[in-house]
Amino acid sequence: MSAKLQPRGRVCLLPLIAILLSVASCATNNKKIKHVSLVGAGASFPAPLYERWLSDYNQKNPNVEINYQAIGSSAGVQQLIEGTVDFAASDVGITNEQAAKVKKGVIALPMTAGSIVLAYNLAPAARQSSQVNLPTALKLSRQVYVDIFLGKIRNWNHPRIAAANPGVSLPDLPIQVVHRTDGSGTTSVFTQHLSAISPEWKSKIGAGKSIAWQVGVGGKGNEGVTALIQQIPGAIGYVEYIYAKQNKLPVAALENKSGNYIAPTPESVAQTLEAVKLPGDNLIAFITDPTGTQSYPIVTYSWLLTYRQYPNRVKVQALKNFIDWAVIDGQKSSLELGYIPLSKKVVLQVQSAVKKIAE
Repeated sequence: MSAKLQPRGRVCLLPLIAILLSVASCATNNKKIKHVSLVGAGASFPAPLYERWLSDYNQKNPNVEINYQAIGSSAGVQQLIEGTVDFAASDVGITNEQAAKVKKGVIALPMTAGSIVLAYNLAPAARQSSQVNLPTALKLSRQVYVDIFLGKIRNWNHPRIAAANPGVSLPDLPIQVVHRTDGSGTTSVFTQHLSAISPEWKSKIGAGKSIAWQVGVGGKGNEGVTALIQQIPGAIGYVEYIYAKQNKLPVAALENKSGNYIAPTPESVAQTLEAVKLPGDNLIAFITDPTGTQSYPIVTYSWLLTYRQYPNRVKVQALKNFIDWAVIDGQKSSLELGYIPLSKKVVLQVQSAVKKIAE
């Protein structure tokens, strides 16, 4: 699977023409819109990308103002149910039970994809001791990172961490787990993965947007967890890749189902996404433990949630135009910010689903 949106030969010509026509139509339609404001809220996972999109889009379409608040997937879905936003965002889509509560109906649209990484802070220990020799990415086996978040492995120089990192002088430093305090799609994806690879985790903790953590301290949003990792020597926490990248935090190479230690790169994340088949009815699907030999193990799409019906024709057109722009022009910002562009097939699925949004 290629993460780029470039056509390969004649077979892609007709879909490409359809996409280009859609973009041209979007530009024409926006000229007809006077001034409109849209409000969205939800996942912090895609927030840096949404921030870029909304800035770029407003520059091209100053008559369209779109505001987005990163308040967590759970809160975003709840606001959609209550009807207090024009759209929401969630890293786990929306459940059938939740969708049934949305009176105006709901459509889930994958807009981007990315990886959840284990970022850590061992910099103070490395600076203070000439004996500490750390690589750019520590290797963590599947059972080791499960046991870290279970609180069973509590020190960085634990023999089981050392076993996967021969030749590395690990610091004698307590491990401080950092987790989310808010209802989070990132937490749901991470704990679904832990449940898939560890029967103990599944039976004792389980998966969900909010869980009863056995160990650690909490922060709100990906930005809150990132800040705590930066502040606490020996910290480790799960965040969306861009938050670690922007703050220059090292991230672990994780052991995948094939036994290989894989760092989160565009190529390894794309390998995982290749195995995710989005159904035609709601475009929501996950893979909790990918089998690809070079697949990074914790990857997810992030979904924009819209109503099926809007009472305002101008808002409907503005929202459709923005989505059409985001899945074509907006994808060009993805790799730069650490996200994975949608494949041509997914773009066409999204464009087809957007047509179902009505006034």
